[in-house]
Amino acid sequence: MTLPPPPEWADHEAVLIGFPSHPDVWGPPLEGARAETLAFANAIADEGRGERVLLVCADGEAARAAMTRIGKGVEILTAAFGDVWLRDTAAIVTGDGTARAFRFNGWGGKYDFPGDEDVGARLARRRHIEFELCDWVLEGGSIDGDGTGLVVTTEQCLLNRNRNPGLSKARAEDWLYRDLGYDRVLWLGDGLVNDHTDGHVDNLARFVGPNRLAIPEPEENDPNWLIYQDAARRAEAMGVEVVRIPSPGRVLVDDEVVPASYMNFYIGNTVVAVPTYGQPNDAKAVAAVQAQFPGRRAVGLRADHILTGGGSFHCISQQLPRIAA
Repeated sequence: MTLPPPPEWADHEAVLIGFPSHPDVWGPPLEGARAETLAFANAIADEGRGERVLLVCADGEAARAAMTRIGKGVEILTAAFGDVWLRDTAAIVTGDGTARAFRFNGWGGKYDFPGDEDVGARLARRRHIEFELCDWVLEGGSIDGDGTGLVVTTEQCLLNRNRNPGLSKARAEDWLYRDLGYDRVLWLGDGLVNDHTDGHVDNLARFVGPNRLAIPEPEENDPNWLIYQDAARRAEAMGVEVVRIPSPGRVLVDDEVVPASYMNFYIGNTVVAVPTYGQPNDAKAVAAVQAQFPGRRAVGLRADHILTGGGSFHCISQQLPRIAA
């Protein structure tokens, strides 16, 4: 029987973080995204007190650009990839120390970058992690587990016909149990407005403890207020404790709503990195996350440039949990 992946707050041996590497993919935001990624990586390494950070660069130019700005505890790992979203493309380590690599189809065929389809398997081999290839499309950002066998996801993404055509809830639950050991599924509805991933749950709701789920509290004129309220109702109906985190509210770029979310935080060994966007609720959100992790230090770090690519800190990272022998 497969043991479910440890929760993100369990001890990590290391973390993989994707470094923005391709100017043709990122365009003008590239340098800003690189600076934000380095600030994130250095914060999680915490001067060597946190966890080992493996900053994954797609080529030598990117590696050289990062090398002079990394702090203690951050290492450069060069491996070809299409883009930085390792939460979705890297293998997921289960509770028994083996990993699962899934098929990847560019978020439903929208962004097909060479190298993303097998980077998870290649990185697992590089790290000498035993892994299995699972023959269905699953992105790590579409699920979040609490370590007890409970997983949360969205119908919009996991059941989207652009991933696994004809996939039913029952079959999805069977596969999540078979491949990742999850035995209970909390189905939320839609993800954030204009989320390019078709509603990844790590922008909407995150476990912060066993059976305890953080969901944003809507702001006035919040484009996602109905989505947040529906998510909270579904969680409470399943007996899951709901914790509210402030929302950044309506964030516009070129007059278009973007999926800015404080929920895309990353839980490191000593530091929780919370993305911020220059919004009035930035400090309140960091404080609310801090309250959930009293044994760690929550830090707010700007992620505006990374967001232009469609995600934030959780999206560009994938932890390697420390598994007891």
